[in-house]
Amino acid sequence: MSTATLVGIDLGKHSFHLHGQDKAGREVFRKKTTRQQMMRLLGNLPSCTVVMEACAGSHFLARQLMAFGHEVKLISLQFVRPFVKGNKNDFIDAEAICEAASRPTMRFVTPKTEAQQTLSVLHRMRESLVRDRTKTANQAHGFLLEFGISLPKGLSLVRRLPCTLGEHELPPRLATLLKRLHEHFCYLDEQIRALDKEMDNQLAADDLGSRLLSIPCVGPITASLLCAEMGDGKQYGGSRDFAASVGLVPRQYSTGGRANLLGISKRGDKNLRRLLVQCARVYLQRLAFQQGALADWVRSLRERRHSNVVVCALANKFARIAWAIAANHSEFEAGPSALAA
Repeated sequence: MSTATLVGIDLGKHSFHLHGQDKAGREVFRKKTTRQQMMRLLGNLPSCTVVMEACAGSHFLARQLMAFGHEVKLISLQFVRPFVKGNKNDFIDAEAICEAASRPTMRFVTPKTEAQQTLSVLHRMRESLVRDRTKTANQAHGFLLEFGISLPKGLSLVRRLPCTLGEHELPPRLATLLKRLHEHFCYLDEQIRALDKEMDNQLAADDLGSRLLSIPCVGPITASLLCAEMGDGKQYGGSRDFAASVGLVPRQYSTGGRANLLGISKRGDKNLRRLLVQCARVYLQRLAFQQGALADWVRSLRERRHSNVVVCALANKFARIAWAIAANHSEFEAGPSALAA
């Protein structure tokens, strides 16, 4: 085992399957362990390269193994699948992870820091609460419509549901149930506001988050999620690599020497991509009030392309600007014309 230079781990909830190889790629050991047994085994191994799939628990485990002195690499699941030989089991998966990691052109995922993971949890909680609040509001609209009360779209009238109930004659038991639904809606609304406040406080204390807010139409939620997903940006070779990781570059299907570019690839974090597209739509709606080189570029593109194409191109541009701000420790500058205006 001391000759192992590459260790592949197939992660599980309670059991972990390890496959060790030497420099020549020959199998050195193959073990099924619990979490404690694995940490004890890897803690006693000399420094080597440990490879795992980038899935649940991998970032936490990567930080622990790096503290032992190992070099840890994470691989996306879709890059491991082509190296699975024959039937699939956990040991074959661990071997396939080693095989994928030994490829010289393989791309790896940078392990997230503890702060980045905590921020990701905050965003996922908020997204779940927003979905629950929307579902509760839709339920209130639907229940009232069954009794002939039609409310306009939006959340503001749901917040004033008790006043609406007082203006119409409804069965007492139904009114009680709707009041209970309103209390649940108010609880969700309060939780979302608390998370928004926590996000604002985090951005105020974060240097990168404050600089990302200088991008036009990028608000606290988008800036905070960019901090969580991008970090310092050093894991990307350039701005285009980051935009490609978010799925904002064209999907290519070229053959026979003919380039065929399709729609955006939609890879990566769909929540971050959705927020960047929304920022681009807001920018396009307020284009008459925008100045500078970016605004001139959007106006010229709008004359030649459909508005949806312009929105995707602008979202791609926002992703590139965000990477440049993180990598170069700078802020967004609209240009001389904007400063003059």
